[in-house]
Amino acid sequence: MVGLWSFWCFSLVAFALYPFHPKFTAHAEISSPKTNNRLHRLEATPLETHTTRNPARFKVSTKIDNRADVFSGFKMQSDIGDVVDPNYRKQMQQDLESGFGKKTETDTSMNAKKVPNISKRSAASREKYNIFEDSRARTTANIALEDTFNETGKRKTRSVGTHGDILDVSTIGEALSGERFLETAQGVYNSRVEYRRTGEDARGSGPRQSDPHLDTSTFALSGDSAHNQAMVHWSGHNSSVILILTKLYDFNLGAVTESSLWRSVDYGSTYNKLNVKFGSRTVLSYLYVCPTNKRKIMMLSDPEIESVVLISSDEGASFEKYPINFYIQSLLFHPAQENWILAYSHDSKVYSSMDFGRKWQLVHDNVMPGRFYWAVMGLDRESDVVHIEARIAKGRAQYVKCRAQRCAEANRQYLFPGHVDTNSLVVQDEYVFTQVTKSGRASYFVSYMREPFKRMKLPKYCLPKDMHIISTDEKQVFAAVQEWNQNNTYSLYISDSPGVYFTLSLENLRTSRGPAGNLLVDFYKVEGINGMYLANKLVDHQVKTFITYNKGQTWALLPAPATDVTANNLHCILPLCSLHLHLEMSENPYTSGRISSKDSVPGIIVATGNIGKELSSTNLGMFITSDAGNSWRQIFEEEHNIWFLDNGGALLAVLHATAPIRHLWISLDEGKKWDRHSFSLAPLYVDGVLMEPETENHIITFFGHFSHRSEWQLIKIDYKGIFSRRCMDGDYQTWHLYNKGEACVMGEKQIYMKRRPGNRCMLAQDYSRIYSSEPCLCRFYDFECDYGYERQADGKCSPAFWFNPNAPAKSCSSNPSFLNSTGYRKVLSNNCKEGGKNVYSPRRQACRPRPPRGLRVSTSQAELSANVGSNVTFLVYLDDGDSLRTNIQLDFGDGIKITYSNLSRTSDGIMHVYRTTGIYRVTAYAENSQGSDSSSMFLHITSPVERVYLSAPIVAISGKEANLTAVVWPIHSRTLTFFWWFENSSVPIITLEGSISFTFPREGVNKVTVQVASMSAVIQDSKVITVKEFFKSLLLSFSPALDEHNPDIPEWREDVGRVVRTALSQVSGFPEEQLLVSLYPGLPTVAELFILPDMYTSSEHKKRNEEALERISDIFVNALNQGLIQFELKADIRIVVYITQQTLAPLVDSNSIHSGSAMLMLLSVVFVGLTAFFIYKFKRKIPWIHVQAEDSHEKEPEVISTVGQNDNMSKVKLSEFPSQKELMEKDLEARSRGGIGRTVERVISREFPNCTNV
Repeated sequence: MVGLWSFWCFSLVAFALYPFHPKFTAHAEISSPKTNNRLHRLEATPLETHTTRNPARFKVSTKIDNRADVFSGFKMQSDIGDVVDPNYRKQMQQDLESGFGKKTETDTSMNAKKVPNISKRSAASREKYNIFEDSRARTTANIALEDTFNETGKRKTRSVGTHGDILDVSTIGEALSGERFLETAQGVYNSRVEYRRTGEDARGSGPRQSDPHLDTSTFALSGDSAHNQAMVHWSGHNSSVILILTKLYDFNLGAVTESSLWRSVDYGSTYNKLNVKFGSRTVLSYLYVCPTNKRKIMMLSDPEIESVVLISSDEGASFEKYPINFYIQSLLFHPAQENWILAYSHDSKVYSSMDFGRKWQLVHDNVMPGRFYWAVMGLDRESDVVHIEARIAKGRAQYVKCRAQRCAEANRQYLFPGHVDTNSLVVQDEYVFTQVTKSGRASYFVSYMREPFKRMKLPKYCLPKDMHIISTDEKQVFAAVQEWNQNNTYSLYISDSPGVYFTLSLENLRTSRGPAGNLLVDFYKVEGINGMYLANKLVDHQVKTFITYNKGQTWALLPAPATDVTANNLHCILPLCSLHLHLEMSENPYTSGRISSKDSVPGIIVATGNIGKELSSTNLGMFITSDAGNSWRQIFEEEHNIWFLDNGGALLAVLHATAPIRHLWISLDEGKKWDRHSFSLAPLYVDGVLMEPETENHIITFFGHFSHRSEWQLIKIDYKGIFSRRCMDGDYQTWHLYNKGEACVMGEKQIYMKRRPGNRCMLAQDYSRIYSSEPCLCRFYDFECDYGYERQADGKCSPAFWFNPNAPAKSCSSNPSFLNSTGYRKVLSNNCKEGGKNVYSPRRQACRPRPPRGLRVSTSQAELSANVGSNVTFLVYLDDGDSLRTNIQLDFGDGIKITYSNLSRTSDGIMHVYRTTGIYRVTAYAENSQGSDSSSMFLHITSPVERVYLSAPIVAISGKEANLTAVVWPIHSRTLTFFWWFENSSVPIITLEGSISFTFPREGVNKVTVQVASMSAVIQDSKVITVKEFFKSLLLSFSPALDEHNPDIPEWREDVGRVVRTALSQVSGFPEEQLLVSLYPGLPTVAELFILPDMYTSSEHKKRNEEALERISDIFVNALNQGLIQFELKADIRIVVYITQQTLAPLVDSNSIHSGSAMLMLLSVVFVGLTAFFIYKFKRKIPWIHVQAEDSHEKEPEVISTVGQNDNMSKVKLSEFPSQKELMEKDLEARSRGGIGRTVERVISREFPNCTNV
């Protein structure tokens, strides 16, 4: 990540509040107690991020290890009396007396009361949420975490702002003493060292080495005692410059009223105030640093006083002032070009500067907050490309791509065909993500390596309600998906390289929401070890921590330590008891977070957690592993902030304490022994710790206050004195990476180098951590299940019930060969090598010549309507067939046709303009030497579309009426017009009601399409109906477990019906082509089995076939009664199919073969009740309810003529249709005439349905 600055303004909101930008950098702001209001405020302010992003449907975290969570300030758990050393209370009293001359009442009170931990998650009972808005309408969400501070009853409050410009963390408390320090402890002294050992080491120790020491100095920012905020920047990279911007922020006015800029050139030993360089009128509000050249500084003034930017190219030694005419809310620096900046203004506009803020140019307006991105180097052709999500209407936006200085309308590219949802565009690494919601269901799209967008494929019945991109590392997408049956948890899915096909890795991940509504996922990537992750999963209402070493293929509980910190046995045995960790990364750059790992020290993880049955927020301690999670040790009984020092060779620990402290702990042997050092002559209220991990100067800075009335205190600590020399070759040792004793991890045996524990030598910055690696032979756990396959209990991958592994490969439509999946795909970044038998990798096979199948035609935006005169782009798809040798013809329905020699020539779409309104039948025809296929769509001009569901029988009797019903969502209060298309008819039947009776004249398979027009909206749905002279049917029911997995959507019912049909055919030997299984909507899950006669049977043998169907029916009844019909829904779920009762015989036939139908009428009471409710609710007929005419003189249905635009062809226009009012008047007139006109009486049949709807 380019934007990981090494200054002390870490990427605070980039990971937490803005999880979508891969290149964020940020300052952090601190604030302190002041004399007037006694505020003790710790602020963290992002300086180089976007403004707060509203929770998007599509969210991305740039790095999964940088997991964001609610920041609760510099979290201190215990008072002075609860530090690790049992003699610490007494020592502190002596220190206080020696430092102050006497012990105050406040000193005693702090030791008298245990302060509850304030570092809990957002669910903690004492946490409060507040939203406020400043005078410039910049909304800020705050979290106030309150805790008792001392016996006076005052409360200590810390709040976290989630705005992109300011993040306040404030503390309010009573001063410890009525006295102020007359002098601050300035100067240099060497700290004492005390030793503490854990576990077995506590029982005894050998001779000490020469006492290590810390060199410290203290500086007070005099004159700024009223300032309650500060921004700190340390350039790092061995620069000695530190900048501190202190401010007085008036919360009543919502503005900065005073400011001071301090600069140090000696690593913080001394500071100089620079206010005289800016003038008395200038009030500074923000400080930004270029991430690619940290000598370049930009500062913003308060626009209410003076709207200028101040620019420095020499780390603040000098500044230039430039006016600006817009209010900057956030900045985004280019990842490579140090002078290129994007700025987001308060009025939703994006500006660009190519000279580091001296001149600005408008790029685009109406830009969604945080939805603009610089080019990704190596992927976008021009480095000045900007990706933008521009709002065009409520809930709708466009993906715009242009160059920063040339973004006029003529130069813009719209790479996604159609509109996208607002707050959904994410540009990260090789991927571009977006989301489109239609008919209440979201679809997710991805572009890989800037190729055309493809729909992301999750398992068919995942049916996501919400999706968040967690990571795009290693050219692979990790996504948290909330499935249709999940509420408070998400599931982890992992993709292939293009980010299209996803498979399940872990269900029921624990999640929460941050203060800005951003999703927080308990999922952590361990640094330094490839494929190693930690996750918190909800299991039987308990949250447990799991670990994986193979990128999510297998997960296991963490083993607990054998002993606690005092060497007492714990007796915690898996799986009933295990170690559980909090996986939150810190949003505050001055604290370490609750879990830490580092690339430079692979295998070491330090985390806050507890031992027991589940994760808890009480009885927390600190735990460490030195062997990549195979074994753990407890190092502290209380929460600490722990950082890695010396390139990871040392550990620094600071106690979470609400009281002042003056000690820190350092370990050089992976936490086995801790040395206690004093860093201050007097106890300090620690507001934060600054350190530069990428330098070799071994300097850290503590900042805080001696009391709530004192100045800002900055304590510089040089810890080089804890080392005796630089490490040599003999100071290192090797260790082997294992996974529960298994040496092969991610396909290789790996040996790492690390310093021998206890050696007080400094690590070289460039020493090699990996000693050797050797590839292993591949096993099935080196492979993840391919799309459509699921991991079984034995570890193998088998096809899911909805997936057909024998379906033709999609690649055969455009390639002569394809890779035939074995159900596995190799885990990305796994380095195993395959042996002689390549049993897991896909095998390339030649594509056989095939006729075109699955031809589809649609508009580019999947619309069924368009405006007159607009360009309509048609897309033609072919699911199967040799597309390179298949001719494609497209008939636009207006007398114009166009022909292409192959499908590849239509990849950009086929554009056409309609000049008149009407309904046009657009037909695509595909033909090659093996056969042909065709597809049609009906395009309404000038009318948009909505949603309709066609409820229709799947079987009908030839020559008998079948009833069809169109149900529209949402229900319309005005009259609708329904257009019914039967099979290949060129004219529809038009009705004012959503039901129609239709007679199919002959046997066969017929497709029925209904379109509904309301004002300018047109929607459609289709069903396929099988027509027979007679058949036999049975009513089926299922094991109760099926109801728990029934999402009640048509696709699911179709797939289950197909599986049941296959099972019935296999048991009976009856041809599958003569069986149809249809599931009813709703719960409990009920289905109807249709047994069809042989299609080649002549009418003379009808009687014989009826008897044959009766015998087959008896066979099925016996098989169902014996429980022989079963299928596997999931790995551990088998569904048994039962016979419920024989349904009312063949539709309208009433011969003896169906004599048992009367009994079934008793069972149909519930269905009749549902039918009555349906009629009452929608005032429409439903399938299988007959409409009978008492008069045979029925009026002919309204029809329209063939569609066309030629003069000799009658045009079909919506204006020529009888209006809805006219149709209603004619119908009422016919009713009033009685026998003279058409009198229609609705007769509701109380028969049990003789056919089913889907």
